[in-house]
Amino acid sequence: MTTQREDRIGGAEGKLHEFPDEWKEGVYRAIYARRDIRSQFKPDPIAEDVLARILRAAHHAPSVGFMQPWDFILIRDVAIKQKIREDFERATEEAAVKFAPEKEAVYRKLKLEGIREAPINICVTCDRRRFGPVVIGRTSQPVMDLFSSVCAVQNLWLAARAEGLGVGWVSILHPRELRRILALPAEVEPIAYLCVGHVTEFPDRPELESAGWLPRMPLGDVIRLDGWDTPIQNKWEELEAEL
Repeated sequence: MTTQREDRIGGAEGKLHEFPDEWKEGVYRAIYARRDIRSQFKPDPIAEDVLARILRAAHHAPSVGFMQPWDFILIRDVAIKQKIREDFERATEEAAVKFAPEKEAVYRKLKLEGIREAPINICVTCDRRRFGPVVIGRTSQPVMDLFSSVCAVQNLWLAARAEGLGVGWVSILHPRELRRILALPAEVEPIAYLCVGHVTEFPDRPELESAGWLPRMPLGDVIRLDGWDTPIQNKWEELEAEL
């Protein structure tokens, strides 16, 4: 006999571990419609209950050893945003000259952040001290706590998209300066600086793809079997074409 919760999740056909079609559609739609938002932010505030829901989704991300290493620093202060924006400008100028001339020209025209436009910024961090020096799953791979925090970022991003909110990840920042501005303890690593808010629109395609910066790689180009030297491109090209 199934529980009420299992019946609700399993749907009418009693497939206990499979979501109903409309639930699956919602998950995949959030994944495929997610965008890195930079220039479409509106100043409208985010309702507190909506913000709580996306943060709760982030807090339910998987984490190695269940250590939950993340914290979420909510930034509304205009002066702090301005300091972050000034560091972005310095980092952007440093980055621009590293590209070939034709790429540099395109790079300088791109809108790569919405720090001041978004009503709220969120810095996701990783507290590497949490629950002590020995954590299940980190004994041979200490960086797993960092990867766990990235999972929290993805959960937040997808939940935000489902709520109609845009998220932009600003990675063109100096971690040391970000640490100083936000007064992070030495053991706490900044993982992601996110701009979050309502948007005028969600682009049909990622903006860097639309700008011709890079193309989306075919699924078949990134799948290999039993090791690096055995791609299975043809099979996956056929399957992708059917999706």
